[in-house]
Amino acid sequence: MKFDHIDGFASTHHGLISRPRAEALGVSTSSWYRAIAAQVIEPIHPNVARLRGSPETFEQRALAAVWGAGRGAVSSHRTSASLWNVSRPASDPIDLILPARTREARLDGVVVHRPVDLMDLRPIIRRKIPTTNPMRMLLDLGAVDQDAVFDALIEVLASKVASPASVRRTMMRHAKKGRHGVGPLRLALERWLGEELPPDSALEAKMAEFITRHQLPAVTFHAVVMGYEVDFLISGTHIVLECDGWGTHGLDRDQFEFDRVRNGELTAAGYIVVHFTWRQLTTDPESVAVRILENVQRWAPGLARPRRR
Repeated sequence: MKFDHIDGFASTHHGLISRPRAEALGVSTSSWYRAIAAQVIEPIHPNVARLRGSPETFEQRALAAVWGAGRGAVSSHRTSASLWNVSRPASDPIDLILPARTREARLDGVVVHRPVDLMDLRPIIRRKIPTTNPMRMLLDLGAVDQDAVFDALIEVLASKVASPASVRRTMMRHAKKGRHGVGPLRLALERWLGEELPPDSALEAKMAEFITRHQLPAVTFHAVVMGYEVDFLISGTHIVLECDGWGTHGLDRDQFEFDRVRNGELTAAGYIVVHFTWRQLTTDPESVAVRILENVQRWAPGLARPRRR
């Protein structure tokens, strides 16, 4: 029997063929086992084999593990880091996530993760291998190798496969008690930015305390203005307050241009946008308060109150 159809598929999939794929190519069950007996292919995992003589590579090991684990499996953690071109030790095991907690998958040399957190697991194909997106990868990497997260973050940002904003949004979406990996990623972002990185709840609480202490008008958090979400809107006015920080460091060009378009449309509609940073809010709140009050006195004088020293 000729196995050209197996050869053709395996040659474009790191030397691998799976039994379901072989069947789709017209290879019967008996032919599959004859190919093994004839040493045309050699089993790696159940229902996964490689062409005899094909190079044994990292990619081959990763794809074989995903296929061997079955439907829904996706490479993750350290393996995903490598696929996103993050430098990793050659001694790393193959990591994969198996979302279906009702199914077993025990594979030699493979660490199978069954997380409760199933967000952001839509696979992305890298080098023919289904893997997690780079933001989810950074979180998962922190759960198994927290010391490696900072260097991985730098490589991800430098390659522009993710922006600081997208990494932070993913981190906040997954942040909850018991979620391993959030802490190391937060520390890595803070170290990269050189400043504390507050969650939305902390920003809202800090701003509420700031408004009360400096006797400023009430604000609405995450108000929608002209179809855009802003950090704060001084209630009853056209004054928008934007707390910058992580969002102004290293944003990709699309985000940079979006912010300028948004600010331009808000300004054209008569809104005043007052920018300040998280660092200024925490280390020099007096100057931030003065700037906000000056705008209130000019654009909404009826809300301005004399400030007590």
